[in-house]
Amino acid sequence: MDSPLSPSSARKEAGMFLTLILLLSGRSLRAMAAQSPQGVECIVFNDQYLTCMWGSKATLTANYSLYYWYIPPRSENHMPVEECKHYLQEEGINTGCWFNHSEIIQFRPFYIHVNASHGGRSLIIPTKGMKLQDLVKPAPPVNLTIQNISNNQLQLTWDSMYLKPLCLEYAVKYKSNQDTSWTEHLVSGKIFSFPSVDYEKYYTFYVKSKINQYCGTTQLWSEWSVPVFWGNNATDQGTAEEQAPWFWIHVVLPIASLMLFLVLVILLIRMERVWVILMPRIPNPSKNFEELFNTHQGNFPEWAGVSKDIVESFKPNYSESFCYVSELPPKAGSTPLWEGHDKLRAPPGRSSAPASSSSPGLSLFKNSYVGV
Repeated sequence: MDSPLSPSSARKEAGMFLTLILLLSGRSLRAMAAQSPQGVECIVFNDQYLTCMWGSKATLTANYSLYYWYIPPRSENHMPVEECKHYLQEEGINTGCWFNHSEIIQFRPFYIHVNASHGGRSLIIPTKGMKLQDLVKPAPPVNLTIQNISNNQLQLTWDSMYLKPLCLEYAVKYKSNQDTSWTEHLVSGKIFSFPSVDYEKYYTFYVKSKINQYCGTTQLWSEWSVPVFWGNNATDQGTAEEQAPWFWIHVVLPIASLMLFLVLVILLIRMERVWVILMPRIPNPSKNFEELFNTHQGNFPEWAGVSKDIVESFKPNYSESFCYVSELPPKAGSTPLWEGHDKLRAPPGRSSAPASSSSPGLSLFKNSYVGV
């Protein structure tokens, strides 16, 4: 027969049993917490699609299913309950549901029910009703532009990708390179005037948007837009419209011109081929015909090896006799040249007798005779 336990031993065993129960209970509670998400978060992105998320792979061990329905006005029939058509998954575990634009109906109560079965138990996220018009998150503004409207005033404008721009309000934040904190302003339209600007500073501007009070009740802001910059000391992050022409004309263009000039100088000094291309030299024939000019003194036939007979054959070998013409004295029996024309008929009314020797016309024939 076993001896009874002492009181101290009994208390020790009871404590160990209680500790074991607490450890098991803690593990069970942690498992239930991991299997049952706390709630569902739904967001309508820019009126284009809707996502409802209820966890991640790290916190879920069961595949949950989502069911949804809308509550129509009293005059319409009750809309049927439908299951999610496009689940979002992480490693095979459903972590959310995606709705396209045709499945979104704003200004009607929207209800969802999420449940799962795990280990023979039903895991349920309580039914939740919501208004989708209060869950819209717009897209960030785009096409930010800065303009000078006066000497010390800037104007910032932008565009929105949201299909209902009148339902948006905006927030603008800016900071210069000498500021330590951002300055933020709420704006109702798509324009912001910056009244006082310092041309020695470099400014950075951001814009975001959200649904205003006339179209919904929400605190969901869009992401901040791509920044736009203005001012001096521009970094490689970007420049404003007014800064860009000044930067290119006064900084980039002179530096580029100087670099190009230095490259050309180096090429002209060190590369003889460039000199030949740009400034071709007149060839010196003495280098190629040194023997012709130095040894043969420019005698091409001798330098070319042409024989003397051939050279002599090209020389002229003909002669012409000179014909001398002189005036000869008249011979006996010769007739003056003009007398040979006495038979020529004189014009009517004139005598056919020869003119006097003083006549200029006959002086040409005075000492001319025709030899017989």
